[in-house]
Amino acid sequence: MPSPVETVIRGAVTKGVVALGEFNRGRRKSKGPNAFMEGVHTPVREEITDTDLKVTGTIPPGLNGLYVRNGPNPLQAVNPATHHWFLGDAMLHGVRLQDGKALWYRNRWVRSNAVSDILGEPRAPGPRNPRTDTANTNIVGHAGKLWAIVEAGGHPVEVSGLLDTVAHSDFDGTLGEAYSAHPHLDPETGEMHAICYAGGNPTTIWHTVVGTDGRVRRNEPISVQNGPMIHDCQITPNYVIVMDLPVTFSMSAMIGGESFPFHWNPKHKARIGLLPREGKGSDTIWCEIDPCYIFHPANAYETEDGKVIMDACVYDTMFVSGMNGPDTAKAKFESLTIDPVTRRVTRDVIDAAPQEFPRYDERLTGRPYRYAYVMALPEDESNGFIAETKLYKHDLGNRTREVHDFGPGRLPGEFVFVPAHDRAGEDEGWVIGFVADLKTNRSEFVILDAANFTAPPVATIYIPYRIPPGFHGNWVPGA
Repeated sequence: MPSPVETVIRGAVTKGVVALGEFNRGRRKSKGPNAFMEGVHTPVREEITDTDLKVTGTIPPGLNGLYVRNGPNPLQAVNPATHHWFLGDAMLHGVRLQDGKALWYRNRWVRSNAVSDILGEPRAPGPRNPRTDTANTNIVGHAGKLWAIVEAGGHPVEVSGLLDTVAHSDFDGTLGEAYSAHPHLDPETGEMHAICYAGGNPTTIWHTVVGTDGRVRRNEPISVQNGPMIHDCQITPNYVIVMDLPVTFSMSAMIGGESFPFHWNPKHKARIGLLPREGKGSDTIWCEIDPCYIFHPANAYETEDGKVIMDACVYDTMFVSGMNGPDTAKAKFESLTIDPVTRRVTRDVIDAAPQEFPRYDERLTGRPYRYAYVMALPEDESNGFIAETKLYKHDLGNRTREVHDFGPGRLPGEFVFVPAHDRAGEDEGWVIGFVADLKTNRSEFVILDAANFTAPPVATIYIPYRIPPGFHGNWVPGA
């Protein structure tokens, strides 16, 4: 850990670097359109509440609750030359279901200071990280509240069941330097586990556990180098999985005016750590892996002989070119075997087709499971990162894949699994999410039968507005 003197020096240097980066950012000129600001990504410009939604099919009466998805949607004026997809103002899109009816669709900006100022509203209460107060990546229900969340230092933001911003939060003063966009709920304890990093701290990450009371009970530091971007993690009964891979903070990119200063770093050793869940950071078992990058794992579990299996969407590289978003869509769905004895990771390709955003029955987090639901990415990357019409369902027991194709011009986002009832089987339930219709410039909320994945939707709720591609959403029972 840095000494107090080192902390002061680092803070002074960082302020100077930030100022220089902002100066250079303002001087950069766009050489062409920014793909993440036009077409399907064109920002929405208004907040809507619609209680008169057309439905085809039958909404399952057991689906009582709220589906809500988070993602970037710039309200502030941005420079196309420097705007990065990951950094836009947060907007929530939600659909409320009750007793077989679609009660409403709403979209709301999460109120950062900048958003409140532009809208002419009082600023939302609560503590902020001084570097950013935008929470634009995920939204989770925990401790009886809804939280919009982001990585790299931004604080969680509490929102209401109507998607209105309640307050920025540091979990009652218990949060450290940073939180994560991807906490994982332990179904046995009800606690949320996350691996967190702060954009201005190149040497430390944290294993953060938020208890069932909504307060941080553990914030264990782990030593790293170069400031790795660790987007996600996973948990098993004995371990937290830490993915320290070669996308790291780039000082030269920041000074040069890039708004997202993380690049592929071939000099950074790729490794995956097994941190004992209640152990010290120094107890982490680091295992070598060939250079690659992972945004999102599916599930992970332990084998009888002590190994850990983690399935994930794996890229050979990421952020090599310094583009305005991911610079490749070539992610294969792989099974990684992490061996704490040999300290090596072996990789087995489950499906070589490009794909992302894997989800599964999260009642089985940390345990063996069979099914994963994944969004297809385009084979032809010239079409854009979000350009495919298909979802995949992987049967990991039989190593087979089913495909649900929504048809030309209809682009699904991440879909999540919702069990039909408390004691439902792993494949007994629904897979739900938003679909963008490029032909009509409108959207749909689609409910698929998980056990009959290729069949027409059980129900489709028509949303007469465009919902741009976002990142992550969740189902909140009862809302």
